[in-house]
Amino acid sequence: MDCCETNDELIPLENAWAQLDQMFSSVVASHKVPLLDALDCILASSVTSPISLPPFDNSAMDGYAFAHESLSKEQGGRLRLVSERLSAGTTPQTPLGIGEVVRIFTGAPLPPGADTVAMQEHCTATDSTVTVPTNIECGTNCRLSGSDIKEGSQVLGHGRRLRPQDLAMAAAMGFDSLEVYRPLRVAVLSTGNELHEPGSRLIDGGIFDANRYALLSLLRWLGCTPIDKGIIRDDLHSITEALREAAEGADVVISSGGMSVGEEDHVKPAITSLGKLAFWRINIKPGKPVGIGEILGKPFIGLPGNPVSAVVTFNLLARPALLRLAGCDDTMPVSFQVKSGFEHSCKGSRREFMRGRLITSSDGNATVEKFRTESSGVLSSLVETDGLIDLGETKEVNIGDLVSFMPFGMLR
Repeated sequence: MDCCETNDELIPLENAWAQLDQMFSSVVASHKVPLLDALDCILASSVTSPISLPPFDNSAMDGYAFAHESLSKEQGGRLRLVSERLSAGTTPQTPLGIGEVVRIFTGAPLPPGADTVAMQEHCTATDSTVTVPTNIECGTNCRLSGSDIKEGSQVLGHGRRLRPQDLAMAAAMGFDSLEVYRPLRVAVLSTGNELHEPGSRLIDGGIFDANRYALLSLLRWLGCTPIDKGIIRDDLHSITEALREAAEGADVVISSGGMSVGEEDHVKPAITSLGKLAFWRINIKPGKPVGIGEILGKPFIGLPGNPVSAVVTFNLLARPALLRLAGCDDTMPVSFQVKSGFEHSCKGSRREFMRGRLITSSDGNATVEKFRTESSGVLSSLVETDGLIDLGETKEVNIGDLVSFMPFGMLR
């Protein structure tokens, strides 16, 4: 279990983030892919719209189109119905005159002369006339060309991680492919004599390797291409050679375990023999021993061995670093303020990230409850919660206080 402590050598999280921004930039080339293959990829060049959206003035409702000026010339909003009917995909054949009205359906182009559409539910129609509301405002139910996107405007910026709605926008502008960065290839390995592969026979003193599966899954979430390098035994030569091989076949290397200073923690000396560490002790709880540096010219991220610490530090440090290396501009975790449903006190100096579960309180508002234990070895604390409670500089939390909450779902 991580304990609170004071140590002036620990790097504040904000300083670590600033160093990551200085250390890393995109290391991958770009290529053009079909639109659907671009999901979760990072845009390599900005997208400018070749057309306006909507491309033409059209009706937002099923109803009747007319010139608003007609209402000042016709008694009671009674207008003459023309024979044409306008539906989506058609082209108006004749302009609409003052005092005239035309049947129109959602998405249909407005005919020249029309600037207002009355909903059919608000109109009274006969075979030759339609009575429309006289209090309707000019432009009602009309979607004008370019009211969403102007032709020539930048719509999707470089470095954007593409979501389904972004692909929909690209399709609406007529793009069937996009220039994106190639997925970042990330090698992942676990270290520890106690680790066994799931599905194998578990011997006394052994545990199944959960960290590697968490990290490989998190990498897939980020749109990276994970490379599974398996479990490496706790000796300096094996770890050094495994890291060397991993660096030769990947853009980035991530390890789990062996980052502390015990006699069986060999990752740090292995790294220094192959490259260098920029920093390796962060002022956070859980997850103090995190190593960031490079081996054989490739970025390296060393995470703690405790499963909660590994996941927390991945999200707080590895995720921003990987997104930056992959070409993404928006790399920082997203959080929001929510009321605390718990009391907590910390006597140490490390910035705490507690696991929390969102609930609806009796007043109908969202409240966050902390998990029953703060141990970094309790994997169920990640399964049974919704995100991380960032206490920041706060040392005392009371029920009802606002705390910063970082949902796991927004770390994707």
